[in-house]
Amino acid sequence: MQDFKIEYHKALCSDAPDFLKEYISLPILQRLDGIGLLCGTDWTPLFHNYFKYSRLDHSIGTALITWNFTKDKKQTIASLLHDVSTPAFSHVSDFKNGDALTQSSTEDINARMIDEDKKLQVLLSKDGIKSTEVNDYHLYPICDNEMPGLSADRLEYMYPSGAALDKVWTIEDAVENYSHIKVLENEKGLPELGFDDMEACLEYTKKFIDISLILQHNEDKIAMQLMADVLSAAEKEGIAKERDFYELSEEQLIERFNNHSVGNPTAEFSRLYRTFRGMKKIIRSEVPVENAYCIDLKVKQRYVDPLVQTDKGSKRISALSSKASKWISDFLDYKDSKYGCVEYL
Repeated sequence: MQDFKIEYHKALCSDAPDFLKEYISLPILQRLDGIGLLCGTDWTPLFHNYFKYSRLDHSIGTALITWNFTKDKKQTIASLLHDVSTPAFSHVSDFKNGDALTQSSTEDINARMIDEDKKLQVLLSKDGIKSTEVNDYHLYPICDNEMPGLSADRLEYMYPSGAALDKVWTIEDAVENYSHIKVLENEKGLPELGFDDMEACLEYTKKFIDISLILQHNEDKIAMQLMADVLSAAEKEGIAKERDFYELSEEQLIERFNNHSVGNPTAEFSRLYRTFRGMKKIIRSEVPVENAYCIDLKVKQRYVDPLVQTDKGSKRISALSSKASKWISDFLDYKDSKYGCVEYL
């Protein structure tokens, strides 16, 4: 599905700025090419992802959206750099850190990594940009804002996530839907991305929630927490160190884990890793299952309630559509079985 990424990025911004190429080529960003957007689910048969989309792809896409709607160099670079602190397997490290609910535990070092990267600082200095102007994309509401608003970051990741996880977006549908995005003004008087067409907004809202429901299912919770425990066991047994998750690609780590698992089949790491790499179905239960890996987790609820342009100003889709309001309400009320379990392999 390489064609999806190419056509998708073209659609996000037809006049991508030349300065992006130099920044994208930096090692601090190129590292993200070895990290998947979908948080390790590319590596387990419990999921059947249709293609891989990297954190670098996502960062570029977010920057392209930002440039398309702002033509502001600082905001665009801030968007490009917003994920430089993402470790291998993405949000799995948040689960490893006990932060399944907000999934932001690795964000704190993002600014520090930007400030301390010498090659990046040379480029910023050449462009007359201060590190403080690009090391926190939360400063710019088009780049990022609070849920359930729509930002470049939130808008970007759901198109490829939906296409890869469940084929809810074709490239044609994504491009058509994106063509209805505009900069609107929200309730706080701040700029926010929204839609100029109600039907397009309804389509995006429904598909966003459909994909977000997958992330609320126990399958996703098991995949995330089990891989988090694999990483913890790898550290405990001396197979990997914390810095490896920032220096090695997922493919390199998987190769290392494969080799160790084969050579040490009875170790706790191997049991966890073997289960992650071989599991194909889970058990839903209200009590823990014996001889199985079980989780009982609350995780971050990702949803949107986008703005729609009307004759009387911008309104949230939930205020204009009872269908959208119910979709959002049903999503927020959704609960899977108390436990999700998978038999050890």
